[in-house]
Amino acid sequence: MEVAYLYSKPRSEFGKPCNFANGETTVLESILPTKDYDKDYVDKKSCEVCISTIPSMSESYVNTENVATTNSSIFHTEGGWPKDVDMTEQTDLARFRKKAEKDESYLCAMRSLAPIVERCMKQNYTTDLYEQYFEKDDVFDRCSEPLSAKGLAVFRDPSSIKRTATSIDWHPEMSTSRIAVSYSILKFQDERLNSPSLPMSSYIWDITNSNKPYIELLPQSPLCCLRFNPKSTDILVGGCYNGLITCFDLRKPDATTGSCLPIETSITDNSHHDPVSDVYWISSKTGHQCVSVSTDGKMMWWDTRKLSEPLDSMILYNDVNHGGVNVGGCSLEYNSEAGPMKYLVGTELGTVVSVNLRNRKVNNGISVSEDTIGKKHLGPIYSIQRNPIHNKFFITIGDWTAKIWNEDFKSPIITTNYHENYLTGGCWSPVRAGVFYTITATGSLNVWDFNHRQNESVLSYNIGRIPLTSISAQGNPQVASNLLAVGDEDGTVSLLELCKSLSHPQKDEKVNILNMFDRETRKEKHLEARERELKRANASKNQESTVENEKYDDDAILREIEEKFRKLLESETEEKSS
Repeated sequence: MEVAYLYSKPRSEFGKPCNFANGETTVLESILPTKDYDKDYVDKKSCEVCISTIPSMSESYVNTENVATTNSSIFHTEGGWPKDVDMTEQTDLARFRKKAEKDESYLCAMRSLAPIVERCMKQNYTTDLYEQYFEKDDVFDRCSEPLSAKGLAVFRDPSSIKRTATSIDWHPEMSTSRIAVSYSILKFQDERLNSPSLPMSSYIWDITNSNKPYIELLPQSPLCCLRFNPKSTDILVGGCYNGLITCFDLRKPDATTGSCLPIETSITDNSHHDPVSDVYWISSKTGHQCVSVSTDGKMMWWDTRKLSEPLDSMILYNDVNHGGVNVGGCSLEYNSEAGPMKYLVGTELGTVVSVNLRNRKVNNGISVSEDTIGKKHLGPIYSIQRNPIHNKFFITIGDWTAKIWNEDFKSPIITTNYHENYLTGGCWSPVRAGVFYTITATGSLNVWDFNHRQNESVLSYNIGRIPLTSISAQGNPQVASNLLAVGDEDGTVSLLELCKSLSHPQKDEKVNILNMFDRETRKEKHLEARERELKRANASKNQESTVENEKYDDDAILREIEEKFRKLLESETEEKSS
């Protein structure tokens, strides 16, 4: 069936028809501009409005209070047996197991679980999820990532009075991540030393818990240095502010407070008379001997089982041949791999004292570096350490420079450029032969990589504004680690994580650094030989010259002085213009 509809509309509803025609241009109206109506209107400037449909977000930081956490343990004993079964009788247990294995529900459960367990065991057998495909490739390419360091944790001194973190020592076992930190006030005549509530304690921290110390050490006087025993890691030795040597045993804490008290302490009359600068465990059959050095100019050897008197002592001099003056020791280095009878001491005068007890008949076994400007430090040597891979070479850090030495020479073979800020310490990387760290009085950490660049540091990391006082790196040449602990003047220890480029050995680095050190050693040897030749030549000239030298008249002397002064002014003006 077809449906149709007819729509009709009259012509009048369509509007008038358009009739276009050409004609002359006519002006209907002309209105000229006038200012008569300006007072009735206000000029409105154009404005721009930006509208965004993206929801607005805000970001804020909030410092929350530290939450103190404690570790607790649970002792679980065997249980869950029925009352009529004695778990101490094996026959009763076997009878109950046989009865349970015959139960129908047990058999159904085993039938449903057995295929699942079998499938999982086959998967683990075919694919090892923890397989190390590149385990033997321990060389890391430096160019694969940018150099960086980041903070992991901060350990603050719990005492109310701010003290300096004077030394940091890592636990010898890599599996035990603990650090021993000694706290003291080293500023001379500081007002805090007169406070009756001055804390004496130092702490051992677990790096996994920065809220609370692992254990507290309570000596008679604040500790200036503290070290773990590498053979018996539960025993520590420390040097006190009053010059005493004290020994702790972590296995014997106090029953009431839980703190660790000294098991042995030296006598005042037989100890140092200044704060102990550093202490080291030395190689011995018993593993209980140590050596200490102080700013009183003495070096003492001890047996921690009997600290009533030292085993031996030595006075340090700056000039062995002519007696010289007694010099105080600021830092100490001992490495049994370099020699069980060799010691290195950094002094207050910026010189290095080398002690070899095997040659004690000659100058008491003491050898002193050259005491001349340019070859010694301009201030105390705060850190001295042998290269952990090439033990013949060592580094000293003081004033604004770091110097690398060969133990066979009395002058440095390499000297870094002067830093902008005063250096307060440093150490070698335990894994990489050409990397060492320096800390400054402005709170920054500088990383040097001689395998990459020798004229400047490769990384500068700002830790804070407080002067840094101590630094220690975890690891050894056999086991790599990327952790670095740095202490400051307020007693805060910052735990840093270094990138793999700085904490893993690189290809041919060991050989390249050794060749560099040997090349600089040969260069220094030639310079010393040339200097000796010039000295002999000058001495012979002085002997040949007669007593009556030519006398210059006063006018010639004045002209010479004026010429030198004119050249000096010209050089200064040229420097200012450049």
